[in-house]
Amino acid sequence: MDKATITKPCRLGNQNKKDVIICLKNGEGRPEWFCSNSSILTVKSKYFAQRLSDQDISNLIEIQCSEFNYDHHVDLLKLLYLPADLILESFNSVKSALGILEVAVAFQCEEIIQCCIQFLEAIPWEEKEEEQILKAVSKLGSIAMPILARIQPVDLTATKNVFVSAVRVATSIGEPCPPFGDELKSSAQEQVEYMLGEDEDTPLITVDDEVRSVVRMGLSKICSSFEKELSSLTEPNFASETAESQLLRSLSDLEWMCNILPKMDLMKDFVSNWLDMSNKVLGVIEDQKLDSHVWGLKIKLIEVTSKVLDAVGYGSVILPAPGRVTLLKTWLPYIRKMKPLLDSKGSEETGFPYKMDEELCQSIEGAIVSLVLALPSNDQADILADWMKAQQVRYPDLSEAFEIWCYRTKSAKRRLMESLSSKVEESSISLQNLAP
Repeated sequence: MDKATITKPCRLGNQNKKDVIICLKNGEGRPEWFCSNSSILTVKSKYFAQRLSDQDISNLIEIQCSEFNYDHHVDLLKLLYLPADLILESFNSVKSALGILEVAVAFQCEEIIQCCIQFLEAIPWEEKEEEQILKAVSKLGSIAMPILARIQPVDLTATKNVFVSAVRVATSIGEPCPPFGDELKSSAQEQVEYMLGEDEDTPLITVDDEVRSVVRMGLSKICSSFEKELSSLTEPNFASETAESQLLRSLSDLEWMCNILPKMDLMKDFVSNWLDMSNKVLGVIEDQKLDSHVWGLKIKLIEVTSKVLDAVGYGSVILPAPGRVTLLKTWLPYIRKMKPLLDSKGSEETGFPYKMDEELCQSIEGAIVSLVLALPSNDQADILADWMKAQQVRYPDLSEAFEIWCYRTKSAKRRLMESLSSKVEESSISLQNLAP
């Protein structure tokens, strides 16, 4: 390389002791020159120490860089002349520290590697940066443990403690916790759902007695609070908007419980609680003075009930037949009455937001049909007869259940007649055998 081409080299360190020129070839192939000190290079980098120990080498060291890491090479050369505390202060981003770390590893600069790791371990990461960090430190061995300790799986006890604390916040009742308001509670609910996602530790958490006890206690608190708030609707001078807002918050909490309880095999607890308070709920909500009020509350009640119907109708919660009959006879008339009322309000008022959308309607209808078909024949007959007497026979459409009931009834009658005929024949044969 013709040194005549060196025009304005960059200078590093003590200029009176410069005795090495480092040539960085950038992505365009154009060289950049850096005057440096061999004593610094030797102490700070095992790579440069080895290069400079070669007797045949001149005072020129060439290094090929890519367009992506050229700036990191330049930064590394500058950092070689700084004490450790100033190296830490020089980093300004995860991206910069990672780039310098990769070059420092290649040049075996132990002090800079340590500083990079210390910086990366101490600052927040974005999710996309975490993958890059893992890739960069995965081959560093034990030196990278401070970084890996931030993302390694925690032991089961620690996981359980976090989960229990999150459930308690998620099921808290009363005034929002300042200064977070409802945000902390909402965040806790989101994280509980996330932690209950598919994970090898999830089954170990969900079967833990303490965890299940805390979840059940949270459900009980929310149900009790909902019933208490519901009673305020019947008071003479109740503030409807305030009362409805509080009730909607409790119903949202109950709806959230419907999302997590199936993952813990505790949905039966919710169904049991809902059945216990259904008569009281409907007794209040169907009060004549609320006929033209609390539409949001009425639709939310249907949405929560649909979760119960779905759980029982498709067998994820096993209830004895009397319980299933009670569930249907309690909520089917209400749903059947509310559907046309909500449709009518939607037609009368532009932008009326409280409607049973198609997905909700189909979900409820499918669950009810499944529920009816799983009942004893006489109970099916009672419900189907009541359905056909109603003015709003169109929803829910139980014609499928009716057709199946008719077919099964005829089949049952035929089997009965065949059984009786068979017994008559057997009796006749027995009498013939007894005859002298």
